[in-house]
Amino acid sequence: MALIALTSANGSPGVTTSALGLALAWPRPVVLVDADPTGSRAIPAGYLRGGELPTTRTVVDLAVSLRAGTLVDDLPRSVFTLPDSRVQVLAGPLNHLQAHVLGALWEPLAAALKALERNGQDVIIDVGRLGLDGAPTPLLTSADLTLLVTRSSLPALVGASSWAPTVREWFERSGAGASLAALVVGPGRPYSERDAAKVLGIPVAASLAWDSESASVYSEGATPGRKFQTGALTKSLRAAVQGLGSTLATARADLGLAVEGSWS
Repeated sequence: MALIALTSANGSPGVTTSALGLALAWPRPVVLVDADPTGSRAIPAGYLRGGELPTTRTVVDLAVSLRAGTLVDDLPRSVFTLPDSRVQVLAGPLNHLQAHVLGALWEPLAAALKALERNGQDVIIDVGRLGLDGAPTPLLTSADLTLLVTRSSLPALVGASSWAPTVREWFERSGAGASLAALVVGPGRPYSERDAAKVLGIPVAASLAWDSESASVYSEGATPGRKFQTGALTKSLRAAVQGLGSTLATARADLGLAVEGSWS
């Protein structure tokens, strides 16, 4: 079982598009969690074109479940399945004001999400931007792998580098430094993955091709073109899934060493 969290430092580098694309390309059943505290509802409004959802439950309802002691039982009843996929979605808050009631939820929710292993499910979390009020930081630090998403432009990399040392410290403090990596959207525009890793001081686990036409399928619900399945973004999503698998194996091995050391 894997719990992967995606976040960004600034702008709109494509966290939601990346999270959704990875979930749809994932080889195992997966739960996609919208934990963006802005309440943007990007998947219902974009990918699903504002269509009516099969459930009205959101992550906010799970805050009520937590207080009632029914979080673990209510979690599977709070998701809906994306059409023609094995991706289940936990919808995010309806607006930014609701994020303020979720602070106590994030840590127990991380534990409940990890418990989905018994169902053979992995979890991908859209955490949104760092530093926002109500940011679900415990979901980041509880993840098996956290990805700092950035584009490859100079402004994007400078913005990401302002947060990278802080996030590195979070993970190094817990002995899980290998659980943090970067995801570069549009490498070569103009800087490479190697450049990004050097600027951020963290390794690049994967990258996604710059393919705005294909990206609009995920972000706006656009109709896929004839070459969507063989296009640059789709190919890079498949490659990213493979790369993330290798990074997860390394992170787990690193964490295992840290755990062994703590028993000595």
